[in-house]
Amino acid sequence: MSPILWIVIGILVVVGGYLVAVYNGLISLKTKAQNAEKDIDVQLKRRYELIPNLIETVKGVAKQEKSLFTEVTEARAGIVTGSTKEKVEANNALTETLKSLFAVAESYPEMKSNASFENLQAELTDTQDKIMGSQRYYNAYVQQYDEKVQQFPTNLVAGMFGFHEKDFEYLEVAEGEKANVKVDFSEEK
Repeated sequence: MSPILWIVIGILVVVGGYLVAVYNGLISLKTKAQNAEKDIDVQLKRRYELIPNLIETVKGVAKQEKSLFTEVTEARAGIVTGSTKEKVEANNALTETLKSLFAVAESYPEMKSNASFENLQAELTDTQDKIMGSQRYYNAYVQQYDEKVQQFPTNLVAGMFGFHEKDFEYLEVAEGEKANVKVDFSEEK
């Protein structure tokens, strides 16, 4: 074989290796973003399952607050259907409704001392923290993916194989959630 043929084969191997490496890197980032999106879904479902217990606990004490229970139930329904972005928006609405529920519960002394209510409140707070952490994790991978898809020469390979900057949407934290709100049901002031 001639030296020129070896050079051509060498160049093809290097270019082929580069294409494989870039493609695999894009697939890896895309998969990580998809997994992070699924983690958000898991946390939203966990929160969804905690809400009925909270409502039943509060119902026993605050029977006259039926409209608030209806609002919480309606807000809860939105966090299991639709796109991840729609679920997160429904979760943000649920958070606002739960703040109202917690405010009402604060006016009932027997609720303040209810261990079941306190445990549920702690579980909900923990779950909300996990949801927000999952959102940050997801957004970080979306950012890495978007940057990789836009960078030269990766953008050429990305375009050839159908990777696009808008494959994922960033998830925004609702305005009401940006401030760290702490609801305290203890009797100490």
